[in-house]
Amino acid sequence: MVSDSTNMRAALVTGGGSGIGTMIASAFVQNGAKVYIASRKEKQLKEVSEALNKQGPGSCHYIIADLGNKAGCEALAEAFKQKESKLHILVNNSGATWGAPYNNVPEREGWDRVMSLNVKSIFYLTAALTDLLAKDSNNRDPGRVINISSIASQVAVATESSLASEGHGLWSYHTSKAAVNHLSSQLAATLAPKFITVFPSKMTAFGYKTQGEDGMAVGQPMGRAGTTRDMAGLGMHISRHTTDLG
Repeated sequence: MVSDSTNMRAALVTGGGSGIGTMIASAFVQNGAKVYIASRKEKQLKEVSEALNKQGPGSCHYIIADLGNKAGCEALAEAFKQKESKLHILVNNSGATWGAPYNNVPEREGWDRVMSLNVKSIFYLTAALTDLLAKDSNNRDPGRVINISSIASQVAVATESSLASEGHGLWSYHTSKAAVNHLSSQLAATLAPKFITVFPSKMTAFGYKTQGEDGMAVGQPMGRAGTTRDMAGLGMHISRHTTDLG
């Protein structure tokens, strides 16, 4: 049955059965959200859901999903739509890495799988859920898409990493996270007019003084500049490295 509750924020966290995904889901539940976590491993999902439901005050539910291809992303989106009519927050957290010697990186596991899960799934899942993110959104209360990136996206050396064995490198992982950053910028420009999530800082003080808030809003895709509340909300949601679209 589709839920139409307006009192509880609905969030979807991919890769929510372990690690950072579980931490994100926990933070949302603690702030009263209705959270759905997704991954391939039902045992992990069930254990995390049960633990977070005991924690409350929000709730946690799970959907089994494989985001390694477009069909899997669209299947997750459809399963979510069977449960909820609105999505407030999408966290694209699922990811994979692969370490191997420079001259022996397997194509399927080392490159294709990493790029598919780390990059393509963000695009396909976000596209499939854009209608639910945009529904009832406005420039004061936009839909949110949060993509989990990594400092690896800015590191040029692939072989000196705590995530890889000696003599192994993470060429595909580093590349995939750099791609996540650029894809996020493209999605931000595409989705902002739909009110799916932009921030004043000290650098904009002169503009506010000479043009005022209305003047500074001109040209912004969402029709307004960002606020402290926007930034605070992002900080409350995620304490790790993220890219928030907008």
